[in-house]
Amino acid sequence: MHNHQTGYDLGAYIRQQFALDKHDIRTYSPLTLAYIGDGIYELMIRSIVVEQGNRQVNKLHQQASRFVKAQAQSEMMETLLPLLSEEEVQIYKRGRNAKSYTTAKNASVNDYRRATGFEALMGYLYLNGNIERLTELVKAAVTDYTPKEPAGTETRNR
Repeated sequence: MHNHQTGYDLGAYIRQQFALDKHDIRTYSPLTLAYIGDGIYELMIRSIVVEQGNRQVNKLHQQASRFVKAQAQSEMMETLLPLLSEEEVQIYKRGRNAKSYTTAKNASVNDYRRATGFEALMGYLYLNGNIERLTELVKAAVTDYTPKEPAGTETRNR
């Protein structure tokens, strides 16, 4: 049981359980990093929302969506950029500048590109097993971010 243990590497555990080889993630494309980063970031946000208390799934989804949409991730990068190491900035920029063949449904091109950089950074930290740094950055981002509320919705404290 790994209850509230720091330093726990989910990726390493998955590789071990499924007998997967570890690869040099420096060779991964920024879009591959963003692909896994999108998933791990959403899992973190969903975990935070669920731990705030049991609610209707629709309410959980609405709360989480405010933090995982491209515009939110783009705005969060303003908070994160000054906190990043040179290596982390380079990963972010590689993701931001990657040529993606898809676009977000409800985001500007610039927000979508910055969000892709955000997700690439999340993926890079996750695949490197740097869960503490990943969590530190997500915490800084969501603590400083104020979602724009749709008209007529209530705000819940994080």
